Amino acid sequence: MKTSILLTFLCCPLLYFSQPNTEVFLFDLNTENDTFQLSNFKNVSNNIGYDNQPSFLDDSTILYSGTRNNQTDIVKYNISDDSKEWLSNTEGGEYSPIKIPNKNTVSAVRLEPDGVQKFHGYDMKTGDYELLIDDIIIGYYIWFDKNSIMSSALENDYLSLYLSEVDKNKHTRIEEHIGRSLHHIPNSNLISYISKTNTDWDIKSLNPKTGEMNFIIKTLAQTEDMCWLSDGSLLMAKDGNLFQFSPEKDKNWREVVSLNDYGITNITRLAVSPDGKKLAVVGVDSNQKLAPKLENIKWIAGNWKGEAFGGQTEENWSEPSAGSMMATFKLIDNGKVIFYEIEIIRELEDTLILQLKHFGNDLKGLESKDETVDFPLKEITLNKVVFEGMTFEKISANEMNIFVDIKQENGTVETVKFNYKK
Repeated sequence: MKTSILLTFLCCPLLYFSQPNTEVFLFDLNTENDTFQLSNFKNVSNNIGYDNQPSFLDDSTILYSGTRNNQTDIVKYNISDDSKEWLSNTEGGEYSPIKIPNKNTVSAVRLEPDGVQKFHGYDMKTGDYELLIDDIIIGYYIWFDKNSIMSSALENDYLSLYLSEVDKNKHTRIEEHIGRSLHHIPNSNLISYISKTNTDWDIKSLNPKTGEMNFIIKTLAQTEDMCWLSDGSLLMAKDGNLFQFSPEKDKNWREVVSLNDYGITNITRLAVSPDGKKLAVVGVDSNQKLAPKLENIKWIAGNWKGEAFGGQTEENWSEPSAGSMMATFKLIDNGKVIFYEIEIIRELEDTLILQLKHFGNDLKGLESKDETVDFPLKEITLNKVVFEGMTFEKISANEMNIFVDIKQENGTVETVKFNYKK
């Protein structure tokens, strides 16, 4: 590697079993005069763990599923004063919280410790709850009116679209193989859903009262999270970008904003406030500090090759085991090995440390017997591992950069970039 030359990083369709470290973000949204502007960015959840599935209770309040003490419960977040209130505290985990129309009650899908999944209602003042549906397995849903819901229900290994009359305990299957995204279409009595009966997924409208369906547009490739804006246009997320489609004037999706500048990646859920002025986004905060654990840097493992110092470099990192990761490095120039390195990253008390030793092409050590070159850990984020003097940067699953501070003969320090690919 380098220092000196010679000192000189259906899963289950309901996704409640493998929970990523996601956050709920909030923006002010302006779509007036055919613009799309985001401002006043805030990390609403700001929490290690699974925070997801936001819905607006009203223009100034958000409901979402949040993690506390390894438990997922319903959170009510007040936008005005940045305060949070927990609305549930059961042995199970609550997901997809949505206010029931004309009631002071929030509904949610509850996953019990034994894996049983049922649909409950929770009183927002007392936290008391009642079972609403248990004879179909609801994963995702919206309330069509105060007595009925449209849902994506789990059947076999896929989701089906159902209309459920909750007060009558009556369930009607409408279509098999759909996505999780269900929404009211603004200024209409229609809902939208994503049909997965074709290889390319379709966004369709449905009139639950008449059963009439109509095609709207294809989704972005293999993408199913979306929402409707108050102007009647659709918003969809892909990676770190947002795309908009207006059925009245667009022929296809158009990119309107990238959220990478905010450090938001892997965008999934989207929700818009009733007045259309707030946008909630679920994604991964790439700038969030992670715990100093080897499991958070295991993406470094693999066989990496690149070029540096006019030659070819190769670096092989092992998977974490027994509290450490180990690597070998060599620099080749004109068909000859210039030098080798042995490197380790090991757990040391409550942190990590990177240590290495250099060897000549004859495997004679360049440091003294007990001397190592040490790089204490500074921080870990989603895509970076920063040691003092060396940084690993994840570009993709198959590409990374390593930046190394190398001391020059005149006493200055030059940062050298190593670009690696698997």
